[in-house]
Amino acid sequence: MKTKLIALAAIFSLFSCKNEAQTAAKPDLIAKTETMNKENIYQFKVKDLSGNDFDFATLKGKKILVVNTASKCGLTPQYKDLEAIYEKYKDKNFVIIGFPANNFASQEPGTDKEIGEFCQLNYGVSFPMMSKVSVKGSDMCEVYKFLTQKSKNGLQDSDVEWNFQKYLINENGELEKVIAPRVLPTDAAVVDWITK
Repeated sequence: MKTKLIALAAIFSLFSCKNEAQTAAKPDLIAKTETMNKENIYQFKVKDLSGNDFDFATLKGKKILVVNTASKCGLTPQYKDLEAIYEKYKDKNFVIIGFPANNFASQEPGTDKEIGEFCQLNYGVSFPMMSKVSVKGSDMCEVYKFLTQKSKNGLQDSDVEWNFQKYLINENGELEKVIAPRVLPTDAAVVDWITK
C-alpha cells in the first residue's frame, strides 16, 4: 500500500511539474504567435494609375516609402521633394509608392488619368503611382489597413492625419516608422532612414 502511495505521489509530482513548465512557457508562446501573425507589405497586389497590376512582392529587399498624395493640397509641392529623393536613391534599394486619395477636403478629385497627367506635367513624377484609394474610414484600402493597424503591422496604430503622410517600410516589408504630413521628404528623419 505504501509503495502504491509513493508511486501515485511521484506521478502527481510529474504532472504538476509538466503543467508548471507549460504555464511558464505561455508568455513565450504568445510572443511567438504575435510575431508569426505580423504581416508584411509583400502580401498586397494593387492597381497602378494605368490600371496594371502592381505586386509589392517585387520590392523585396528594398526600403519603401508609402505616401498618400493629392493634387490640390497646400502640401502638393512635396511631389518635387519626393521625386528628388527618389532620383537620388532609387539605385540604392529605395522606392517610393504614391497612393492618391481624396479623403481630405476633396483635394484629389481627379481620375487616375488626370492624376497621372498632373504629376508628370507639374512635377515630372517617375516613381510608381497607384490607382486612387481611400486611406481612412470604412472604405479604407487593405494596404492602409496594414499600415495603420498594430494588429497587422506589429509596430503601432496610427491615423492618416492628412495628405502626404509617409510610412517607411524596411527591406523585410515591415513597417518601421511613420512620418507626419508636414515633414518634408528631404528631412533628416527620412533621408537618414534611407541611408542607414
